[in-house]
Amino acid sequence: MKKYVCDVCGYIYDPTEGDPDNDVEAGTPFEEIPDDWVCPMCGAEKDDFSEYEE
Repeated sequence: MKKYVCDVCGYIYDPTEGDPDNDVEAGTPFEEIPDDWVCPMCGAEKDDFSEYEE
């Protein structure tokens, strides 16, 4: 599964970890996160994320 990075603050969403503080279970691909989810670090919208290149 691909990681995604917040273009605003640099937070990296890792699907193997999910975002348990915001009800996104580990193993959830970025594409399956609800559209109203926001970056847990800065509050940026899901549209402000891009694919992370390691």
